[in-house]
Amino acid sequence: MRVTVIGGTGHVGTYLVPRLVRAGHDVVSISRGRREPYRDDGAWDAVESVTLDREAAEERGTFGDAVLETDPDAVVDLICFEPESAEALVTALRGEVEHLLHCGTIWVHGHSDVVPTTEDEPRTRRPIAEYGRKKAEIEAYLREEARRNGFPATVLHPGHIVGPGWAPLNPAGNFDPAVFSRLARGEAVALPNFGLETVHHVHADDVAQGFQRALERWSAAVGESFHVVSPRALTLRGYAEAAAGWFGREANLTFEPFAEWADRPEYDEDDVAATEDHVRHSPNASIEKARDRLGYEPRYSSLEATREAVEALVEAGEVDVGES
Repeated sequence: MRVTVIGGTGHVGTYLVPRLVRAGHDVVSISRGRREPYRDDGAWDAVESVTLDREAAEERGTFGDAVLETDPDAVVDLICFEPESAEALVTALRGEVEHLLHCGTIWVHGHSDVVPTTEDEPRTRRPIAEYGRKKAEIEAYLREEARRNGFPATVLHPGHIVGPGWAPLNPAGNFDPAVFSRLARGEAVALPNFGLETVHHVHADDVAQGFQRALERWSAAVGESFHVVSPRALTLRGYAEAAAGWFGREANLTFEPFAEWADRPEYDEDDVAATEDHVRHSPNASIEKARDRLGYEPRYSSLEATREAVEALVEAGEVDVGES
């Protein structure tokens, strides 16, 4: 199969493109610039790379045609964030491809009523943030196109994607690597509330696995949505205690009501906003549907995935472990 991956050198594409090459597919990677993937892999030598600025091409109304020029049997769209972008791409691809796979997010769910949350949970809660609302609108559109008009679309919803090369969501619910530094040195780390809100990570390679399995199980995937996350979510407190243990420490944790925690000097406005988003969502997503229908089986637990990412940060000097 000839597969075009939009956003092929990003977090998920770094792992997906080589997976598809090794599986025998002919792969085209579309990226905005000539950036390198997050990890080296000889499989990239067999990939056709196309430089294309999506935003500029969409403004000209030529993006869909440019994707079609790569002659795909299937298209994986990893960087669609606007409903209008999804609609324009479907219009261009209609009748021309066998499969369109879209990267969504577990934030299409609002507050959870029952956990773990399933893909088919009634949408009694609207998504909380604009990102989740837009992704939910795209998901609804693609599933409607599949059901009513026979357009072959599938949506996969990752959790908090992690891997070597970028900072993972930390136990305070934001992306400040200094939180890991303080845990590594045995210093106090403040968590909001009682630290019992949840986060649900997934290694980028496990997301890639989900896309590959959906691509290769067309009849089970078309018209459906699937969560692609680790087997279990983490509480902030449990995550912090485990992360301290990676460095031979016991976590020195304090807890404060969110409004007080948000005034702490070690966190800037972006940190506070990120934490608020994550604790308000507190995702805990089921992967049983993906396991049953696609054969999805994540290689990494949440802690294994985040530990690999943190070890890369330590090696890069972005996490200061102090003297052991």
